[in-house]
Amino acid sequence: MHVVGENAGRAVHIGVNAHLLSLAQGYRSAGINWYIHNLLCHLPDVDPEVRYTVFLGEKGYSAARSIQLQVSRLPTSRPPARILWEQAFQPSALRRAQVDLLHGPAYVGPLASACPYVLTFHDLSFLFFPQGFRRLNRAYLRTFSRLSAHRARRVIAVSESTKRDLVEHYGLSPDRIDVVYNGVDAGFRPVPAGQVNAFRTTEGLPERFILFVGTLEPRKNVVRLIEAYARLPKGRPPLVLVGSKGWLYDEIFARVEALNLQEQVRFAGYASADTLPYWYNAAELLAYPSLYEGFGLPPLEAMACGTPVVTSTASSLPEVVGDAALLVDPTDVEALALAMESVLSDQELRRQMQAAGLAQARRFSWETAAQGTVESYRRALRPGEGNAGV
Repeated sequence: MHVVGENAGRAVHIGVNAHLLSLAQGYRSAGINWYIHNLLCHLPDVDPEVRYTVFLGEKGYSAARSIQLQVSRLPTSRPPARILWEQAFQPSALRRAQVDLLHGPAYVGPLASACPYVLTFHDLSFLFFPQGFRRLNRAYLRTFSRLSAHRARRVIAVSESTKRDLVEHYGLSPDRIDVVYNGVDAGFRPVPAGQVNAFRTTEGLPERFILFVGTLEPRKNVVRLIEAYARLPKGRPPLVLVGSKGWLYDEIFARVEALNLQEQVRFAGYASADTLPYWYNAAELLAYPSLYEGFGLPPLEAMACGTPVVTSTASSLPEVVGDAALLVDPTDVEALALAMESVLSDQELRRQMQAAGLAQARRFSWETAAQGTVESYRRALRPGEGNAGV
């Protein structure tokens, strides 16, 4: 890829705002952090002529030789400092680095910058579920993401569902939005039975259990999952919830107590990326009845491990799972219970879902995501595209 115009022939220089990249294990190390990390691993392989400068807030990140790292002195793991850097310091950093195009991988670009940019939108959860965000983060995202989206040369949406939300709620032209699906890491795959059994022993897990993976927050619909689990016949396998506490999670624990399920529902807490494949492999099924997802990685990761999935008809989830999962209305507790019971009781159904899930998961890769992202960069740098952005 080369720059056009007065600098024609020069290899293009892309900047990436990676201040949400975290080396810590925990809540911040999931989600958007995983997206940034995987893009940085695969972008240099798409077009070797492209140069990358990555702006981040933590030292210690290892990147490909073709990527130059610039670490901020500001403590940008704290939202006020990150916002200050993005809007006040980022424009000058881009000028000094002589960046041709910026990629903002999380909703917002610098409004005062003359540098054109591409933005990734993962969802609009800050509009639909504002209670899940701190007041400052919510206000910043609601205001600056809309302004940034209209100034961006191109917008990347991680699903058709997110693209529709951007068109409907932000008034963006569909022609300016590129849908680039997330990938699934190669570590999510069927694991030999001996390793799975060793993991079960280490974690004290039974032979059969139902798995949920995700942050404990209202939009994950965990309360209804617990209510549906309570409707399963006696002798049901335990329900194991893997994920950090997010916000407004007290009702989840209260519902477990009210239904007297303390001995059958286990809160396993955060699981690292290294152990997640074992959780999926060990589970009888993944139950993921989320109310809203911009993409929804856990169902894809589970399918890549050969684990049957029961998920919801909401937002992007049907796009991710295709025909390989059982889909239910996330507000219908009885339907959720029936779907889980179908998987638990029907061995042939489980076998069919495992095969279909593995095939569906093969459609998603970070290599393909990186290729789609670079193609969005190319579109953003084409002559005339600047009329739609900065």
